[in-house]
Amino acid sequence: MSGKTRGKNKSNNAIENGAADDVAEKITEKIADVEINEETPSKKLTHKEKKKLKKQQEYERTMEILTKAGGQGHSELESNFTVSQSQTQQRGNQQLDNAVDIKVENFSIAAKGKELFTNASLLIAQGRRYGLVGPNGHGKTTLLRHIAKRAFNIPPTIDVLYCEQEVIADDTPAVEVVLNADVKCKELQMECKKLEELTEQGDTTVQNRLQEVYDELKAIGADSAEPRARRILAGLGFNRAMQNRATKNFSGGWRMRVSLARALFLEPTLLLLDEPTNHLDLNAVIWLDNYLQGWKKTLLVVSHDQSFLDNVCTDVIHLDQQKLFYYKGNYSMFKKMYEQKRKEMIKAYEKQEKRLKDLKAAGQSKKQAEKKQKEALTRKQEKNRTKMQKQEEDTGPTELLQKPREYIVKFSFPDPPPLQPPILGLQNVTFGYEGQKPLFIDADFGIDLNSRVAILGPNGVGKSTFLKLLMGDITPQKGEITKNHRLRIGRFDQHSGEHLTAEETPAEYLMRLFDLPYEKARKQLGTFGLSSHAHTIKMKDLSGGQKARVALAELCLNAPDVLILDEPTNNLDIESIDALADAINEYKGGVIIVSHDERLIRDTECCLYVIENQQINAIDGDFDDYRKELLESLGEVINNPSIAANAAVLQ
Repeated sequence: MSGKTRGKNKSNNAIENGAADDVAEKITEKIADVEINEETPSKKLTHKEKKKLKKQQEYERTMEILTKAGGQGHSELESNFTVSQSQTQQRGNQQLDNAVDIKVENFSIAAKGKELFTNASLLIAQGRRYGLVGPNGHGKTTLLRHIAKRAFNIPPTIDVLYCEQEVIADDTPAVEVVLNADVKCKELQMECKKLEELTEQGDTTVQNRLQEVYDELKAIGADSAEPRARRILAGLGFNRAMQNRATKNFSGGWRMRVSLARALFLEPTLLLLDEPTNHLDLNAVIWLDNYLQGWKKTLLVVSHDQSFLDNVCTDVIHLDQQKLFYYKGNYSMFKKMYEQKRKEMIKAYEKQEKRLKDLKAAGQSKKQAEKKQKEALTRKQEKNRTKMQKQEEDTGPTELLQKPREYIVKFSFPDPPPLQPPILGLQNVTFGYEGQKPLFIDADFGIDLNSRVAILGPNGVGKSTFLKLLMGDITPQKGEITKNHRLRIGRFDQHSGEHLTAEETPAEYLMRLFDLPYEKARKQLGTFGLSSHAHTIKMKDLSGGQKARVALAELCLNAPDVLILDEPTNNLDIESIDALADAINEYKGGVIIVSHDERLIRDTECCLYVIENQQINAIDGDFDDYRKELLESLGEVINNPSIAANAAVLQ
């Protein structure tokens, strides 16, 4: 669907199931009560106040319908969360009412007694696109939920939308779910229809209001609403038939895409996205990446996809040691600045430790030395506050500098022995599921131990089936799978942690499976970034990311000759994805990747194969050529390719 497509929308009368009666009733009441509401207010409202009240009511109605329909972050905050905000930072109502930025100073959040944020400050400027980064499990999602629930003082002029849950499964077509989200447009269209009916019956008293409704519909671009909704759905992987399909006929992942499409269609003042690429294939990620580069409103996104953060974000917010730190530029620029900052922090810490040692050598006690050092730090902080005219430092007592934590993840896979070709491949393979069109007809494919292959193509084209054929999980109806008889294949995917035994700890699991000593099992787990305290926790109590690390450690110990990686990044953080790319580059065996992570594909210098027209073939060109061709096929205006963005960062 072309981004330039425009057309009349004549069929917008259907309202999302479960909400239709409520909306229709509200419209009827609104039309009937217009005169009463304006003539008999408790106090006379100015035109500006009426306009503001109307906008607030529209926002509340939108949130009410989205909450009923699911998908927009309507989960309640758990009762075990506690939030506090410094009273000295509370702004007057008038100042808050007129604000276009979000500024929350010195707030703290605790969950189950664990401090997630301590005297942190949240600063969100209008029109900026922020990437929120930091270690898993340290509060990024918690922060998004608190913003969405307006647990902080957020200006009433800012409507916040948190795309969190999939839409409900019912008879409503996907495109109607998206269109119905625009409550204002839907109400005006229903009012327009009712007024037109009254006019046809000879009622001339509604003509002025009818003209106003026509003007309002024109002003909000109602005629282009359906083409815009279909453009977004097409970008997220819905063909025309799927756009008209009832949501009950989609899987949870596809209903999550409908939820994302709806959020993009609404264009809220502040859009909150939490790992939006996790439910998408590479084609949809490429489209979303390109689309959000042109996003004019404010965006706050949590993502482990470094290319996505590089291309989309104008700023990075780093959650570190219960504080939020702000950096201009994309993720690659943040990494450079943070590394420099970290060096300075280490230098300051070492200077402090030397000072404490000197004070103790001069006869002062440990307590006296630390007190004197704290006093010196306090004087320095006060000087910086005056000079910089800002108060980002703690208002509490000054503490000694802590040694900066170093988070290092290092993956490695043992190199395989030499093997004679053919290593692994398909020869004249035809395969299709019963009652369906064949996915492959006379398909050929092959790799050796030097191969680095990325398999591209939209969801449903047969990527997972292709991997199952290579693994021998399914048998082709025609042709054969060629495979060296000594070949060992190691597979890792987003579900790899599901096979782990629930009642065993990671250390016990590896010890039993590979007859390892306790310390060697723990060393292997540590190599793959599993923190030491998790080595002795039962598998059933581990997070998805922790289970993924156990599965990777197991994969390494199996010493495969060929790695098949199916969406391996879904449960990994950015540092682990970088470590995985490095491990693949150092590995001497063959690698086949299906991934929506552009950076992983680029960094491993994969040869690109695309599945289309029931064949699998190497594409003529590189990733940027593929990206350009895809976006052009969708009729999109192409923003700067990420390779150009990366080059600009390196200059």
